[in-house]
Amino acid sequence: MKWFFSLIVFIIAADQFTKKLAVEFLKNKAQSIPIISDFFSFTYAENRGIAFGLELAPPLVLLLLTGLITAAVLWYVIVSKKRSTMFLVAFALITGGGIGNMIDRIILGYVVDFIYFNIYNGYIFGSYLSLWPIFNVADSAITIGASLLLIFHNTIFPEQPQVITTNVR
Repeated sequence: MKWFFSLIVFIIAADQFTKKLAVEFLKNKAQSIPIISDFFSFTYAENRGIAFGLELAPPLVLLLLTGLITAAVLWYVIVSKKRSTMFLVAFALITGGGIGNMIDRIILGYVVDFIYFNIYNGYIFGSYLSLWPIFNVADSAITIGASLLLIFHNTIFPEQPQVITTNVR
């Protein structure tokens, strides 16, 4: 469990460090630095909503929701008897990412995003669509953790054999 909490702290530190770099080098300056022309760039954005910038609830509600989900995940891991590496890595990534974004919401009132892949921008059925959102290290950690849970679900949560009991007299 020690390395579980160490991974959480590492994710939070990496997330906050890279966001500080984004603020320093992108906000009010370049706004965007192309890394691979017309495909990948560091682009500054302030996200007041949830995934894909959707603003489904006021900031305080999002903060409380993030806090509750993070606390529930931590509680689940601590009381669970599961200690497989994949289980702990997946939930450490999700928890670290959640806390990283929660820190932004508490301090700034929004989440700093800066990683952008220009996969598709254009019109589909008359509506403008930017296929890929600008995101950050915390978002990446959450996505990777959730993907691990989906991909390795049967390994992480092996099905318990059902015990059938009968009353024989």
